[in-house]
Parts: sequence; structure tokens; C-alpha cells
Amino acid sequence: MKFGTTLLLIFLTGSVEIWAKDPILPGLQATRISQPITIDAQLEEDIWLSDEHWTDDFFQFFPSDTSFATAQTKVKVAYDDKFLYIAAVMYNLGPRDDYVSTSLRRDFRGNQNDGLSITLDTFNDGTNAYLFGVNPYGVQREGMIGNGGLTTTDFNLAWDNKWFSVAKIYEDKWVAEIAIPFSTLRYKEGGKSWNVNFYRIDSEYSEKSTWSPIPRNFNVTNVAFTRKLYFSEPLNKNGANMSLIPYTAVGGNWNFQTEVHEPMRPSFGGDAKVGVGPALNLDLTFNPDFSQVEVDEQVTNLDRFEIFFPERRQFFLENADLFADFGTDRIRPFFSRRIGVDRDESTGQNVQNQILYGARLSGKLTDEWRVGAMNMHTANDPVRGISGKNFTVAALQKKVFERSNVGMILINRESMDMRKGGFAVERGDYNRMAGLDYNLFSADNKWNGKFFYHKTFEEENPSDAGTAHAQLSFNDTNFSVGLAYSYVGENYNPVVGYTPRNNYQRISPEVGLQFFPSKGKVNRHGPGLRSETLWNNELGITDELHTLFYRVQLHSFAELTLMMNNQFTYLFFPFDPTRTGGEPLGVGTSYRNNYLSFDVRSDPRKVLSIRGVGQVGEYFHGTMSNFSGTAAWRMGYLANISMNMSYSRIRLPAPQQDADLLLLGPRVDLTFTKSLFWTTFVQYNNQIDNININTRVQWRYAPVSDFFLVYTDNYFPSNFASKQRALVMKLNYWLNI
Repeated sequence: MKFGTTLLLIFLTGSVEIWAKDPILPGLQATRISQPITIDAQLEEDIWLSDEHWTDDFFQFFPSDTSFATAQTKVKVAYDDKFLYIAAVMYNLGPRDDYVSTSLRRDFRGNQNDGLSITLDTFNDGTNAYLFGVNPYGVQREGMIGNGGLTTTDFNLAWDNKWFSVAKIYEDKWVAEIAIPFSTLRYKEGGKSWNVNFYRIDSEYSEKSTWSPIPRNFNVTNVAFTRKLYFSEPLNKNGANMSLIPYTAVGGNWNFQTEVHEPMRPSFGGDAKVGVGPALNLDLTFNPDFSQVEVDEQVTNLDRFEIFFPERRQFFLENADLFADFGTDRIRPFFSRRIGVDRDESTGQNVQNQILYGARLSGKLTDEWRVGAMNMHTANDPVRGISGKNFTVAALQKKVFERSNVGMILINRESMDMRKGGFAVERGDYNRMAGLDYNLFSADNKWNGKFFYHKTFEEENPSDAGTAHAQLSFNDTNFSVGLAYSYVGENYNPVVGYTPRNNYQRISPEVGLQFFPSKGKVNRHGPGLRSETLWNNELGITDELHTLFYRVQLHSFAELTLMMNNQFTYLFFPFDPTRTGGEPLGVGTSYRNNYLSFDVRSDPRKVLSIRGVGQVGEYFHGTMSNFSGTAAWRMGYLANISMNMSYSRIRLPAPQQDADLLLLGPRVDLTFTKSLFWTTFVQYNNQIDNININTRVQWRYAPVSDFFLVYTDNYFPSNFASKQRALVMKLNYWLNI
């Protein structure tokens, strides 16, 4: 699609913004206080004993959205110069002490967890927010919401910061008391209101409830459905806002295949978070170490293209949407895991490539302008033959209409000359990208869309190095429909992004219906149709996937989706369907396959729960039966034992090989207290002939300050000979200045 056509679609859809919102609901007044509050969940201070400014009448979000909550909640907010205080009382219908908490580890997630969460849209833009949550046992979670909170993937729990809370269980209720430092948040100086919502999950009644009502066809973290939190005085910056997070570590690495051993040696480094005014944040890092970040869960790769693994490293997460939300899931111009991560082909594991330093500025300039800028520098790695690289990213975003925005991104990656110490640019070895995105969010939240044009630049300056995309979708209670079109040029090459393939056009319509029975165990059900077709000018149609599905969800959160699929694949390079080194299928061959698939999720509140996907039917010119999923056994909140499994039975005629691909991943997660955890994760993968063991002890000895002991080993399954081994001890401390 040409850029001009994309712009035309932008202007045609801009009129959606004028559609009216629902009537504005009453807000909540935050009471200014001068006396300190003790965070103990007893609510004995005068501010909490007063009947003024408490809010209640929570609305049910699940299983229905047409009534008040069965189990009610009341909330009150206060503040002083340093803290935002929240008191919440979660009532039950009778005596109760059997709340569900999957563990005592920070950042709990899932419908099975009892808990209260607060979303704070501090810039009133309806698209970005902070989330803070606590459960009845006092376990905390915090995260960041981007992209309007349209889907669960727009909610990132990997972001950490320092705040305080206590929860206490009483006979017929549980109580939470929370203090969030203003220094933890970014907000407009002089502002007198924020957007806010509170939501509660109650496992006893399979109920989700919210203070500001949200239609049940949306996600509970959707930022469009909030109310106002009013402050009696303008909020101002209060003194310095800086955090230092130094670390010291000692570790060694032994590679028994290359006979390269790195003996135990100490290392030092750290991060700094500097508040530039109340709305911008400057992140600095020197010699960062991410050894404590959990290893990726392996998957059996039966696809022709690269697998996507999400970012988990803390440094890249605050305001991550400013950089990561450009493009779409298959056409990402920027993917932070390209920085400081490389793949060890001997084990199939992603490993660190040392980052020497980095700086990252992100946040709000005004109510309508957001800015992001990043510079990172990686080190030479002569053992792997990798030269150091410098990465520069700049992003600018402007709010338009009610909730939409226009953004521009510039990316530059340059290789360093190893012969000159890794700090001089290697002439001509660069990759650059420039892009413009328009993100549409209608005022009533029923319409959303994305339109963009990106182009890459390299020394050879090849033609057809751009990509364009147009997408528009509508979502109502019983009906949803969407259409997307993508064009990816033959020479589009975003090396700092994630675009598994190029030289294609893609069109993808989708439609779905949803029904809500008034009686019975079924909460919602309905059919849908998804379709995508890829083609290029040289080969014509290269890929098709047409899926007819029916989804059923119960009041218990259990869910089943059945799918009928028709798939067409044209091979434009040799491909071994098993990825085990067998005879590849030939270039220019094509295959039309039919298969059935399913997605099943049992009641997550039960002690034993199962979640899995599978398929059975044709596979290229043979057949395949596949199942992958997780069975989890929860022993209260002290231990979670799970088994990840993937089994694929592939049968192909000669000269291709049959294969039985097995991936097993037992995991034991022990939470002795809210500050001491031990996780052991084993992965056996016969597709890459590897056994991986990762065991990690974490002691949170102070708020957001940890000691880690991490051991990793990789073996050959046949004789348990070690491939590569690593041991790391790391200590960090979060210091507010």
C-alpha cells in the first residue's frame, strides 16, 4: 500500500473520534492531610474514621455487567506532600478465610487471585496508566498499562518500583492500606485531577468488580473507562527525585564445547533513575547485568520463521510503549531484545552480550506531547566474533482528538570497529529506520485502528525498503469486526526490530459474535471467523490461513475454543518441517492442509489446573498431531509445581523423516515468605538435543532490593555431558535520594 493511501485512511477514520462518550460519572475527592498515616491495615487514623469521601457501589464486570457487585468494596483516598494514600475495605457475604493466592511472590496475575488493583492515569490521556495491586496476604504487584489496555498484553508486570502496603484479613472482610510515593509516579506539575479506577477479583463468587463500570466485552484494565480523582490543591514537584540501584556480582561461565572458560570474577555496575521534572524520567545504566532474569521458556519450533520472546529486563520497561508500540506484532521496527542479547547456537539459549552503558529519557513534555530517546552501547565479543554496536532510538508522540495519537520514530544501529577498541564506527556498517504511526482510539472505545509507514536505510540504499499498514476494528457487546492490510517491501530490513519475513502483502479480515446466556454455567459463547492471505508480485499467493472457531467461557473462568483450519503454504526456500536436519522440502512446492485445533483452559482457582492447545490433521504432505500446555498444582500459596509439555507426532513420506518431538519443562516455585523465593526450571528439548536447568534463589532483603543466586547448566540428553554451565551471585540495592 502506498503512503498516500494510508494517510487517506487516517483522515477518513478520524471522524470516529467525535462519537460521544457515556455520561460522566461522579468522581472521587482525595483529602489532603497533615498528620502522618501508619500503614498497618487497621484504619485507625481520623481520616479513615470519617464517613466523608468514601466511595462504594462497585459495579459487576464479570460474570455480568448489568448490576452492582455481589461482594461490595469501599475505597477512600488521601494525600500529603510525599504520598498518595489509599484505604480499601473488601467485604464478603459472610465469614471467610479461604482466599486464593497462587504464591507469595510479587506480581501475582490471573483470574484466580483474590486482590484489589488501582489504575492511575496521571496524565488523563486515556491510553497509559500505572497499576498497583495487593492481595489479602499483602503480596504486592505493580505494572504499566499502554495502548489503552485493550488486551492483556498491554499490561506489563515486569516494571518494579518502591511503594508500601499492608493487608489484613478480618472475619467478614479484608482490608488494604497503601502508600504510593509521588516520586514513584510521573504526572503533570500543577494538575488537580487524575483518571482512576479500582477493580477487585473475588475467587469465592467468580466475580470481578470495578468502581467505574466497564462493559464486559472489554479488558478490565481498559484505561478508557475511568473516573476522576480530584485533588484540593495543585500537585507540585516535591524535592529531588532520584534513585540509585548499584549492584555487585560474581560469576563464572564454562563452555565445554568450545573449551572457553571464564573463571569466577567480580563485576560492578548499576542503574540510576532521575526524575526530570514530575513528568520525565531519565534512566542511566553502566555495565548492567541481567543474569537474574529468568530464561525463556523454550518452544517446539515448527514454523519457518523466528520465534518472538518478550522483553523481561527492567531497564527497558518504563514507558516501553513509547518505543515498542510502533508497528504491529509482526512488523516491529524496534525490539529491545536486539540490544545486549545474542543466541548461543550450541544450546539454543539466548545469552547476554555485554552492554557497556545506556541512557534512556522518556515521559511527557506537555499534556499532548510524549518523548522517548535512548542510546545503548554493547561490547566486543571476540570469542563469538561479535563486534560492539551502538543503538540510538528517538520517538515523539502527539495526542490528537480525544484519545488518539500520532508518533514518529527514528532508529540507528552502527557497528563498532573491533580493531579500534570497539568505540570507533565501522564505516558503512549501519542500519537506520524512520517511521510514522497513527493510533486510533475512539472516544466511546468501540473503534480502534493503527496506520503506519516505515522505511529502512542502508549504505547500498536499496529500493522497495518500506512497509505500510492499515488496520481498523469495531468491538461492541455482541459483535466485533476488523480488517487489516500490510505491505512489506522486498528490502525492508529493520535489524533492531522484529519482522520475520519481507516481500509480501497481507490482508486479514476477522468477525465474531458473542452471546450471554441469562441462565446456566456458560457465561458467554459465540462463533468467529479469522482469515489471512499473503502474496507478492513474483509468486502470487504464498500463504493462506482461514479459521472458523467457536469459543465457550464458563462462569468459573474455564474456557474452550474449537477451530477448523484451512492452510496454504508455498515454500520459497528449502524447509525441513521437523527442524531436525532431515531432507528439506523443495523450493517452489506448495501444500494445502486441513486440520482441527483446540484451546482449553480449566478453572484456574482449583488446586490442579490445566491449560493447553493442540491440533490434529494434515501437515505439509503428511500428518501431525500436536499438544502443548501446562498442568499446574498449587499447594496453597507456598508452592507451585507445574509441568510444561509439548509433543508433536509428525509423519511424512520419504525422503522426509518422521519425528516425535518432545519438550518437557517441570518447574518448582517455592515462596517461603514474601521475601524469600526459590525457583527451579528444567527444560528437555529433543528438537535441539538439549537439557537446560535453571535454578534461582531470590532474597528481597529490603524494598526492591535483592540478593540472587543463579545456576544454569545445559546437557546432552544422551550421556548428560555438560555443554555449558554458569553460576552467578548478585546483590543490588534500591536507594532513594
